[in-house]
Amino acid sequence: MSRIRARGGRAAVVALAAGALLLSGCSEGGGGGGGDDGNGKDKGATAQAPVPFADATASTGPAEPIAGAEPGGTIRVLARDSFAHLDPAQIYVSDEGKLAALIHRRLTTVKMDNKGDYSVVGDLATDSGTRSDDGKTWTYTLKDGIRFEDGSPITSRDVRHSFERLFADFVTEGPTFVQSWMADDPEYRDLLPGGPYEGDHLPDSVLETPDDKTVVFRFEKPQNDLPYALGMPGYAVVSAEKDTKEKYDKDPLASGPYKIQSFKPGKSMTLVRNAAWDPDTDASRHQYPEKFEITFNHQYEDSSKRILSDTGENQRATSFNNSVDASTIPQVLRDEEAKKRTISGYQSYVAMYAINMDRIKDHRVRQAIAHALPLRAILAPYGGSAGGELAGGVISPLLPGYEKGYDPFGKLAKPNGDPEKARALLKQAGKEDMKLVFAFRNDNESQQEAVAVADALREAGFDVQRKELPTDTYYDRVGKVDNGYDLYRNNWGHDWVSSSTVIPPLFDGRKIADGSANYAHVNDKKINAEIDRISAIADPEKAAEEWFGLGKYIVEEVTPVVPAYYYKQMQISGSKIGGAVYNNDLSGLDPNKLYLKQ
Repeated sequence: MSRIRARGGRAAVVALAAGALLLSGCSEGGGGGGGDDGNGKDKGATAQAPVPFADATASTGPAEPIAGAEPGGTIRVLARDSFAHLDPAQIYVSDEGKLAALIHRRLTTVKMDNKGDYSVVGDLATDSGTRSDDGKTWTYTLKDGIRFEDGSPITSRDVRHSFERLFADFVTEGPTFVQSWMADDPEYRDLLPGGPYEGDHLPDSVLETPDDKTVVFRFEKPQNDLPYALGMPGYAVVSAEKDTKEKYDKDPLASGPYKIQSFKPGKSMTLVRNAAWDPDTDASRHQYPEKFEITFNHQYEDSSKRILSDTGENQRATSFNNSVDASTIPQVLRDEEAKKRTISGYQSYVAMYAINMDRIKDHRVRQAIAHALPLRAILAPYGGSAGGELAGGVISPLLPGYEKGYDPFGKLAKPNGDPEKARALLKQAGKEDMKLVFAFRNDNESQQEAVAVADALREAGFDVQRKELPTDTYYDRVGKVDNGYDLYRNNWGHDWVSSSTVIPPLFDGRKIADGSANYAHVNDKKINAEIDRISAIADPEKAAEEWFGLGKYIVEEVTPVVPAYYYKQMQISGSKIGGAVYNNDLSGLDPNKLYLKQ
């Protein structure tokens, strides 16, 4: 994925997927809970149960075998973008996250079993963690037999070092959740300036390793989502002995089933089996292919047509991240044999339009915008129903608490917009012919989208002033508090399966700043108070219900954003590729389940 970084007290991701610019607190992707399953069957979207925290039995390897899978062979992987980062501490985008699933291990991980059920299991740890002190303390015990690719054992010293180095100045691109929780402050670096490289360490009151097998986290506030957060690729283990600081980003030590044999940035990468990886320690990964040969610079149209052809080496080809491009989707859907080689599902992202509440203070005007926006035309440039599903709320179908059919503005019934309702609201507000500055990106899909949006808003009675912005600096510009725009698109994806990674970053009024994810600049006392209250709820099912309720209040009673659609994608593999399944947590193809058909 191509991406730029948004700054401002957090790492954020901007990625291009299916032609659309995405911003996420985590990584592009997510999905599998709905959409066409590759055989013409719509799985539908229903309320999701919280992903459970698993015990030691469920965390014990080996992973259950894939039916029909045999070891051996080389899988060819077609990728659009090269990997900018290999150091796990710097990984926060989906293409690198898929790679990390093969080469890096962390304390926990999200396991998808062969039935498609998910759980948070111990990865390097024996289980998902032991919670105490009302969620302020979490204890982990490391498994026996876990090793780096050089054969050295992974100990608590390595885990401690992996978290302490997150405070170093050169680590700028990865997630910041755990280190912020440790410091009880988003500006966390003062807790361990420079990291551990001068002999300093975090105090035992924050992170304790009393022996080689035990790791204890202690926080000022309850952190009930810690097992989810620790499963992020950015918190994978780094060897304390072999840490080369900035250089580690180009030559990391693998702990997963594969290691990097060669890497030519911008050209290719070869992964081979890691002989030091013990399947008996790993409940979620396999090591079926002998190699993965990854080549870069394959645009979506190129990879789609190559794999669709199913000729020669393309029979053994797939893509970890590339979607079937919008122009190729109709051809795939007409070909029954090709359709059997596809997987589809939701991604973690929700497309939405932020309304600048510093400039548009009348709720009726914000409601008018909501009724006017033509969701069907907004989605059309990105593949229509194959690229997304029209949205009513800001919480993805992949998240616990989601309610299918939620439609506060009647947008699902009137996907082309309701200009009459919008005009009536503007008249009530006394804002007929109101000037509206609409900012959009200058890529092809966004330009098509912008024409439809501007036309619909004009029909609703707005005097629309369009502002075309460069794609590569789009989020830098709309991310300014004093940006000069009234309406602009932003997209958000959850970091793990909880709305705690959606509602607080987008709508906490105490976090309004340049580069903040609160693009609408909403500062509502009820929202702020509810964020604090719900964040302290330990029961994930109860918390999920409360987050969705707060989401309804935000959309209906405040309307700082207008939800547009839930992202979906379709991916295709060659006929010799086995084990291709859609993984919600990875937001697409699961590379750990792949094998070559003999």
